Amino acid sequence: MTNIADAKLVHRVALRGEAILTSPRWNKGTAFTLDERKAFGLTGRLPFRVNTLDEQCDRAYDQLEVRPEPLRKNTFLQSLKDQNWVLYFALISRHLRELIPIIYTPTEAEAISNYSHLFRRSEGLYLTFPTKDSVEEDFLEQTKGRQIDLIVCSDAEQILGIGDHGVGISAAKSAIYTLLAGVDPAKTLSVTLDVGTDNDDLLNDRLYVGWPHKRIRGEEYDQFVDRFVQLVRKYHPHSLLHFEDFGVTNAKRLLDKYRDQHAVFNDDVQGTGAVTLACVMSAVGVTKSKLADQRIVIFGAGSAGLGITRQLRDGIVTIDGLDQEEANKKFYLLDRFGLIKESLGAEKIREGIQEFVRPDSEWEDVPTNDNGEIGLLEVVKKVKPTVLIGCSTRAGAFTEEIIKEMTKSTERPIILPLSNPSKLHEVTPENAMKWTEGKALLATGSPFPPCKLPNGKDYVVAECNNALIYPGLGLGAMLSKARTLTDTMIIAGTRRLASLAPALQNPDDALLPDFEDAPGVNYEVAIAVVEQAIEEGSADVDWKKEEVRDKVKEAQWKPLYGTYVYDPNGET
Repeated sequence: MTNIADAKLVHRVALRGEAILTSPRWNKGTAFTLDERKAFGLTGRLPFRVNTLDEQCDRAYDQLEVRPEPLRKNTFLQSLKDQNWVLYFALISRHLRELIPIIYTPTEAEAISNYSHLFRRSEGLYLTFPTKDSVEEDFLEQTKGRQIDLIVCSDAEQILGIGDHGVGISAAKSAIYTLLAGVDPAKTLSVTLDVGTDNDDLLNDRLYVGWPHKRIRGEEYDQFVDRFVQLVRKYHPHSLLHFEDFGVTNAKRLLDKYRDQHAVFNDDVQGTGAVTLACVMSAVGVTKSKLADQRIVIFGAGSAGLGITRQLRDGIVTIDGLDQEEANKKFYLLDRFGLIKESLGAEKIREGIQEFVRPDSEWEDVPTNDNGEIGLLEVVKKVKPTVLIGCSTRAGAFTEEIIKEMTKSTERPIILPLSNPSKLHEVTPENAMKWTEGKALLATGSPFPPCKLPNGKDYVVAECNNALIYPGLGLGAMLSKARTLTDTMIIAGTRRLASLAPALQNPDDALLPDFEDAPGVNYEVAIAVVEQAIEEGSADVDWKKEEVRDKVKEAQWKPLYGTYVYDPNGET
């Protein structure tokens, strides 16, 4: 990866005139120097004043501020990105906490659901099922001659957890990698695998820009995805392939299918699990216990809940040395049928969850409803959990009775209502803290203000945000050139994140670092991943572990302008 963090770096560029002004990679707008304007034929194409990047950011921020609605801010920033990458990333980097929610969740969900009506300019690579015979030709048209380090792809079935909304998520995820880990945007590729949509609103929308056809499934779907994955493996064997927002029936299945063939990552499965593991590890550090000591109830056993369960289980195995079968026994999963136990039968226990199914013999003395199902309160009464995690999107599911029941047997209950958006949280931090009399260790899936402790002090509520870890995991995998992203590499990054928790210094502080610190946090995560890859022999770089910190720093892209020299044989 090329280091352009030094503003004095010289770029030899082959574009001139209108071509360089319309290239978002090379355009500087009013920041072109007088010498550059003359060399690139721009003197008469730009107003006289030469601006600094700081001045351009001030102007762009002023323009942004006159747009009060988040969606209008989103479309303004998208337009800026289409014009000038350095300015776009520099602006957002100066206002991370304010603008990440504009370019990503929650505003991006609205932008994506209106994608066809907001569409102005294409971005990324669109591979569509009816043109499957030209997939390789289309792929090479955009990638030939380019070094691609990161490929983010989505079939859009479960975009941001809101369901099938057609094309439009991969570019937003790529931008987060650049902002928080320093991945060069010129070496990323955003891919939409358009296999149709089951969203009737889109199918009936005369302006829908995607393929207006019911979603392809089964063998045809698998063959289409495989054709794409094999192209990635063939032409970019050292890239990271990031799967984003695939549906519940495909996310884990595709990850398992390809993870031994290529460095692949699924944020919904692995990223959510990794950041939650880091959060639980820091909480366990506060209580001076071990992961293996915990009794863990997961309320909501979809892709996120199952991913969290597996990551916590793997953490127990790797860190505390339990075998997998024993570690599985630490978990109690509930879905819409209540506790997942043997008597639910195969039709109610979905694929991939079998290893966590509880035997009926454990629950013979526990009351059930009319359908023989066991609810959350009864599980809490019997299990006496130390950790309660919500991924159900059922607002208020962690009732006062449930929280108080948990607190009876646990000195510092670890309570993580992770459902998004905030209106769907299983419990508010304020109520959780009140009902536990200030004893709870809390983290949430969306940002919340501090809540009060009984002594009047503020308790800082950690945001269990995947962006604190997945960009660093990805950067580490890219820089190590590992052919697979191993579980031990993910655990190494997770342990590094957990070690940075403010709560380890002050138990009334957050269980995870502040989001403002995400770039520095992901830098540390990337270092840990590369070090682990070198140690275990997964890396394909000739680095010593003591060199890794400097190597990662050198590799990170920064949104700064270099000096341009016109060269007909230069970069385009």
